[in-house]
Amino acid sequence: MRIKHLCKLLLLVALTTACTESHFLTDETYRNQVLTDYALKQKQLPHGDAFSVVNREDLTVAEREALQFLYAYMPLGDIADKSGTYYLEQVRLSDQARKEMPWGKDVPEMIFRHFVLPIRVNNENLDDSRKVFYKELSARVQGLSMKEAILEVNHWCHEKVTYRPSDSRTTSPLATVSAAFGRCGEESTFTVAALRAIGIPARQVYTPRWAHTDDNHAWVEAWADGKWHFLGACEPEPVLDLGWFNAPASRGMLMHTRVFGKYNGTEEVMLRTANYTEINVIDNYAETARATVAVQDEQGRPVAGATVEFKLYNYAEFYTVATKYTDTAGETSLTAGRGDMLVWASKGDMYGFSKLSFGKEDTLTIRLNHRPEDTEVVNMDIVPPVEKAKMPTVTPEQRAENDRRLAQEDSIRHAYENTFLNAAQAFAFCHPLNIKEAGFPDLLVASWGNHHILTSFLKSYIRTEHKENAIELISYLSQKDLRDVAPQVLEDHLLYTPAYDSTMGISTYNEYVLNPRVTNEMLVPYKEFFTKHLPENNFRAEPKTLIRWVNETISINDSINTMRTLISPVGVFRMKVSDRPSRDLFFVAVARSVGLPARIDEVTGKVQYVEERRWMDVNFDGETSVSTPETGRLLLEYDPTKILRDPAYYTHFTLSKYEGGTYHVLNYPEETTWSKFEEQGVLLDAGDYLLTTGTRLASGAVLSHLHFFTVKPRTDVTVPLVIRSDDTQVQVIGNFNFELLFTPTDLTKASVQKQSFLQACGRGYFVVGILGVGQEPTNHALRDIAALASEFEAWGRKMVLLFPTEEQMKRFQMTEFSGLPSHIIYGIDTENVHKQIVAENVHLTDGTLPLFIIADTFNRVVFVLQGYTIGLGEQMMKVIHGL
Repeated sequence: MRIKHLCKLLLLVALTTACTESHFLTDETYRNQVLTDYALKQKQLPHGDAFSVVNREDLTVAEREALQFLYAYMPLGDIADKSGTYYLEQVRLSDQARKEMPWGKDVPEMIFRHFVLPIRVNNENLDDSRKVFYKELSARVQGLSMKEAILEVNHWCHEKVTYRPSDSRTTSPLATVSAAFGRCGEESTFTVAALRAIGIPARQVYTPRWAHTDDNHAWVEAWADGKWHFLGACEPEPVLDLGWFNAPASRGMLMHTRVFGKYNGTEEVMLRTANYTEINVIDNYAETARATVAVQDEQGRPVAGATVEFKLYNYAEFYTVATKYTDTAGETSLTAGRGDMLVWASKGDMYGFSKLSFGKEDTLTIRLNHRPEDTEVVNMDIVPPVEKAKMPTVTPEQRAENDRRLAQEDSIRHAYENTFLNAAQAFAFCHPLNIKEAGFPDLLVASWGNHHILTSFLKSYIRTEHKENAIELISYLSQKDLRDVAPQVLEDHLLYTPAYDSTMGISTYNEYVLNPRVTNEMLVPYKEFFTKHLPENNFRAEPKTLIRWVNETISINDSINTMRTLISPVGVFRMKVSDRPSRDLFFVAVARSVGLPARIDEVTGKVQYVEERRWMDVNFDGETSVSTPETGRLLLEYDPTKILRDPAYYTHFTLSKYEGGTYHVLNYPEETTWSKFEEQGVLLDAGDYLLTTGTRLASGAVLSHLHFFTVKPRTDVTVPLVIRSDDTQVQVIGNFNFELLFTPTDLTKASVQKQSFLQACGRGYFVVGILGVGQEPTNHALRDIAALASEFEAWGRKMVLLFPTEEQMKRFQMTEFSGLPSHIIYGIDTENVHKQIVAENVHLTDGTLPLFIIADTFNRVVFVLQGYTIGLGEQMMKVIHGL
């Protein structure tokens, strides 16, 4: 009754002012839906004054409706951790861009509402980038058409940011600019923010996993003149709908974007939540097919409400890229690229699974006839879609001008990067302050544009009693934390962390009390706040009272924080409502604030605290708040081979634990290999598990192996680690003329003397690579080769790496790729070797880089990889070992 009354009141206010002011939400039906959802959100969050800005008397009708739209659908963390004044400023900035930019009047209301107004793009930390970017860009794009403006904004983005891999936490747009680099998710978040700042609708497009190689990717779609176009973020091209990923995207099976709020566009809706609408845009990139999945029980009757997960093999697991639910007829459907997925259906503790080949099968029936305790071994061959890239036309003049601009933008960015601390400067800073810890100057260098924050902090505290903890605090920061940590975070955790207690051990204190990092959250201050605002307690001495207090104080509502943006610990305290991941973070933060060592285990995700130097599991939902789980031991049997001596986690195998109808991968560190498990086995909680292994072939296909098994308490279980192979994969697959010429270079200038590959490499096998300088696929490829440099050295054959032009050679930053094999020959492709390789191998695409082949002086090609792929070095070594 209260919600109905509130809705009527909101409608009455809207109607009485409608005659004098224009609406932001002109469609009355949609406006009423937003008002209903806004009233529900207010009811769900009764504590504090988070919504007070909406009631300000100085708001226009349009501003009030825009704020109601934002608050109705924004995730909990955005409400808890940002003020209403902040969102009002975002509303007014978006309206300013709409009025002042020439295309503002041409953007339809629905497109503006969902793709310009929202400040959030992904799971980044929100900042003031909209105001900053508008000031920088509005004059720069004056006089340009929308399409021209999109291209120009991307050039500006490239001036500021280039690609480098990093961890999964997404930095804010301004933090990305400060660091001058980011991974693809950060580059695309930054570029979307820049486009929206000047009123151009934009959205981040994500392939959660590629089908043909182990990785994912994100890029940008921008709306111009009634149509969506794509572009590589911070990777400017002469035209729209062109990026290095045209070819791999044509092999994709799913591309999606999360649209803020309730969106009623023309795209296929994959999922609707309280915060966003997930839409499928795969049709923009690849040939697709639609398939229907029918779920039945053991007796063949339709199962309504079953969960259906569509999974791609990637990083040695079958990763869920889409989740749907069956209707009353027991059916659901999906549009995807024409390749293979594993489909997993479940309800309760019954499940079933099968391979689905989109384009070959229109329907698939799955029976829920498996239970978690079932043991089973399954081999499954997975084939990705074939490549059918569509490439827009680019003239030589356009390409030359674009290359000229890229070089100019690189120089602008490099000039900014030269203001960062180098190794000598970092050492010179540390020496007079008597900071002698090994490797500490490297941390200052790694802070990039944030170095002034760290040096200022150290200057303030290095000559005080806090010196040791100040150094320790910085040493625990991740590479990304170094680049964006705020001074108030460092001071909070330095000054308000409880004093060391010798009963816990210094390493435990440093890592699980002093350390500000818990999981992948944005670092924030909280210890001073909890010192002042926690109720009188004995949490440190009696941790069970802390668990009980958290359960009694914090209400759980996962449904209104579906973007999984973590709420800050202070935000959880104030709102008294949280999702489970934020509740877990809150518990650890409070525990550390009172001096109780606590963590979220990186492998299992369990919340734990230390009691008598032993880790105890926290159980928020069970009858007992603390448990010590019974465990068993897994022994993985494997016979090393010449080709694969030590299988790697995430590359060759993963372990997953059954929970809630499906299997969840255990997140061991990336450097984990089979040999680390071999000696003492793997200690696991009792339960049901899945061992997944896979061999990725050069074609992108996968030979997978699934082994379901159970771990019983105090018992060993032995499971073979099966790595399937196909001896037929190393075969002659193309031709290469070893007498072709190229121009050698010492990376500063081109030689006047051309060489043939025979002259450069001698008789036998050799590697040829055509590079796309500054592009993410080439960067991945070179780092993959460097990772296996010793094996390439042992092979001893030459590797010729060619730059398409001398201009690209000059842009190449050798320092970014340390550890490459010593027998590499660098050259410039002055004789169009690239085009001749493509002409001789019909399955290749002209213009897609990088391109790597293994060939010999009999003109035979035994290995080809083109475009974006992960694990290039390992795939090449597989072929080399088989020669």
